[in-house]
Amino acid sequence: MRKLLRWTGYGIGGLAALTLLAVMGVLSMSQWVLSHGHAAQPEQLQPASPAQLADAPRQAKILGCVSCHGENLGGREFLDVPNVVRIYAPNIPAIAARSTDQQLALAIRRGVGHDGRNLFVMPSASYQRLSDGEVAALIAYIRGLPRGSGLTEGFSARPLGRVAIATGKLRPQVAKLAEYRLHGPVPAGAQHKAGQNLAGKYCADCHGPSLDGLTMESGDVSPDLTIAGAYDFDQFRTLMRTGKAAGNREVGLMSKVARDDFSHLNDAELRSIHGYLEARAEKAGS
Repeated sequence: MRKLLRWTGYGIGGLAALTLLAVMGVLSMSQWVLSHGHAAQPEQLQPASPAQLADAPRQAKILGCVSCHGENLGGREFLDVPNVVRIYAPNIPAIAARSTDQQLALAIRRGVGHDGRNLFVMPSASYQRLSDGEVAALIAYIRGLPRGSGLTEGFSARPLGRVAIATGKLRPQVAKLAEYRLHGPVPAGAQHKAGQNLAGKYCADCHGPSLDGLTMESGDVSPDLTIAGAYDFDQFRTLMRTGKAAGNREVGLMSKVARDDFSHLNDAELRSIHGYLEARAEKAGS
């Protein structure tokens, strides 16, 4: 009996040791991902044109900067999932006050924070398609905003979030850059190049680098955008302005993003995007 109890104790102790090692491994790996610095290539900071500077406030709305970070980009709570993550979209003007233009450009297009940390929620994989002038205009817009008093530290991983990071289920933006660079929206002819570029900047974060659908970290599943080929322009414009799909339906996250962000697209941009998506759908069906 004593021998049985002793071996049972050894077994329990061994399991406890293995559990402790597993926990330490998760903490170590996730901490490395969270804090690992990156020596990203320098950004090309070309001056913005007067038209780009004038349009930057609208672009900040279309790109989701305002809906994520709040009015004047002053920061707000973005997501709080118990035992997983707490995300506070930080105060961007306050961060900009202690950052160089180069650091801000790296955050926008490379997913590297001003302090060298990995960024997780900032959609840099899609924003890498922004032109040099567009990035310069956004930085100028940010520097013209009041600093405010919102928090500047935004991402906190809890136990299950740490597991997701350690196992690659929750990836930083730098891990997605190459995938989005290599697998962009498929060409649909020179006449649709402008629409292809707009769709790549505005739609890829939710619908994947090739716009063929994506299972996001939140668990939401977005469709392949060949579905847009079934919409005529008036239906497409209604969706993008009001969030109402065919049949006056709400369509989850898309409805919110459309009302908050895409409602600021002008008719010319909407026609360009719709024309590309329609041509893309025809190409896929041929």
